[in-house]
Amino acid sequence: MGGPTLSWVVSDESSPLSLDEFQAVLQRLGRSVVTASQVARVLECPQADASERLAALADAGRIASADVSSDPVVWYPTDLDAVASKEHRILFPERREVVVEHPRQFTRAQLAQFAHLVDSSGDAYIYRIREEDVWQAPYDHLDDLLRTMRDVLPERSPHLDEWVERQWSRAHKFTLVTHEDGYTVLRAASDDLMGNVALQRLDQGEHVRAPISDSEVWVASERVGEIKRILYDAGYPVQDDRELESGAPLDIDVNLDLREYQRSWVERFETANSGVFVGPPGSGKTVAAMGAMAAVGGETLILVPSRDLAGQWHDELLMNTSLTPDQVGEYHGGEKNIRPVTVATYQTAGMDRHRSLFDDREWGLIVYDEVHHVPSNVFRRSADLQAKHRLGLSATPIREDDREADIFTLIGPPIGTDWAALFDAGFVAEPEVEIRYVPWADDYARNEYVSTHGHERRQAAATNPAKVEAVRTLLEAHAGSKLLVFADYLDQGEALSAALDIPFVSGEMRHSRRQVLFDEFRSDRRDALIISRVGDEGIDLPNAEVAIVASGLGGSRRQGAQRAGRTMRPVGSALMYVLATRGTSEEDFARQQLRHLAGKGIRVTERDAPQVEPVVDREAEDDDTEDASELDDGEDDAGTRDAED
Repeated sequence: MGGPTLSWVVSDESSPLSLDEFQAVLQRLGRSVVTASQVARVLECPQADASERLAALADAGRIASADVSSDPVVWYPTDLDAVASKEHRILFPERREVVVEHPRQFTRAQLAQFAHLVDSSGDAYIYRIREEDVWQAPYDHLDDLLRTMRDVLPERSPHLDEWVERQWSRAHKFTLVTHEDGYTVLRAASDDLMGNVALQRLDQGEHVRAPISDSEVWVASERVGEIKRILYDAGYPVQDDRELESGAPLDIDVNLDLREYQRSWVERFETANSGVFVGPPGSGKTVAAMGAMAAVGGETLILVPSRDLAGQWHDELLMNTSLTPDQVGEYHGGEKNIRPVTVATYQTAGMDRHRSLFDDREWGLIVYDEVHHVPSNVFRRSADLQAKHRLGLSATPIREDDREADIFTLIGPPIGTDWAALFDAGFVAEPEVEIRYVPWADDYARNEYVSTHGHERRQAAATNPAKVEAVRTLLEAHAGSKLLVFADYLDQGEALSAALDIPFVSGEMRHSRRQVLFDEFRSDRRDALIISRVGDEGIDLPNAEVAIVASGLGGSRRQGAQRAGRTMRPVGSALMYVLATRGTSEEDFARQQLRHLAGKGIRVTERDAPQVEPVVDREAEDDDTEDASELDDGEDDAGTRDAED
């Protein structure tokens, strides 16, 4: 299924592309410069065909292209040559900030490798290079990091280069190794570092067992996670080069051909023995994880945040590997089977009465799906299994409490591929993202917002009744497409469901009924669902084409990326609309929520929703005394939201 047929652009994908047709594509996308993947999406043809037709039009001298380093090739009319050079970059080396006006996708994708997006107001993007950005940069060698920086920064800065080199050096001052007798050793680059940094902060007896030399100490293997956190907080990330346990042997064959970048991820994981696969939704992190399981060849514990995701993993393993049903078990509130490969929820595995079952088994690999949960107090205990191979999976290893550094400290270094490269290769559809500003439904709704404060005010903006008509307008505009509508507030989800005659899936719904609706959506027997936070993580709905966010979790960047990710698959369109009530804090929340996507090179546009007169039954609303916030807390209890966020 797909969106409206674009026969007005082109009817035969094998025919040459005319300049008029190319201009029509630009107009449809609202861009002056486009990639082949974007053209393919509009023309509804394979990317290879789009590339050939663009090249033919370029050979005729009607359009031009530009290719910078690893940047996707971009195409534009020859009379708009100046458009390709509109980007303007300014470096402030003393503040370690980069300001970019009209940034290209390449620039944003490269900056995301070593800098943090601070603000993306209008056409200007502000990036700051922090210590942790250098420590976590996905490079094996300093020269590779400096080469990327010099590729994208407008000028060389010896001051900045020296600072980056110092930070890189700090991240390689302490190393954990395995002694030939089997115990764990912490090794410092110098005697001074061991005496003045490590031994000043680590507890003798609890962390440190005994000195070996002036620069080496025997440390407690069961306290390795704490040791890493303590030294990280002191400004010294620890390199983990221990010989990790392989666990009870288990032969696993993967029945899928891994893509080149997935094979690269697995190879880098094998070298490091631990790490976090970081890639856009739809890039196949689960498949790559199965490749890692086969590489380790040991019994595996897979930790997930929900029962829905546990069942999904169970089915994927049986479908795509040589594992048999008696080798794969689930352990959570609905089922409790420990097998050579066990999929468990974080909550259950962390409970004292179940913990020994997991601690006593000889796991060779622990897989942490949606690994951004690990820093929270609820899930942190699972990261204490430091002696095992550890693999995290996440499209969004970010947290609003700024504790994302714990992810890489406790689990391992980031392993991933530039999002731009995956978009350009056609492995993942680059989403078109739009913030749509909705006016108040009427004076009653506006006055309710003005007269409240705090959470109630945010809720009033989020549940603005005019959003019902805004959603209806988008549903009509994308009739025939597969759509997901997200609503964080239960009463809003129920109101949308009643008005639009679409089921609302939430944590309040029975698990079995949720599964029926998800299966109907996957099998194309249902075109649309309204969904609460239960759809944010892990639920595989691979044929969704349009995501409409009626309300969200404040300015959560992770949630914004997760919801856009519902549409980011190799084929089809990928559209996301975020509705925000005009003149309220939702405007800032929407921009903040999409900042992670913008930092990955995805274009975010803004526009006003058309004015529509909604039909509002105020008498019925006044009779509704149900407390939405209490119901929302019920969703949290169901495990669909990280309480630490």
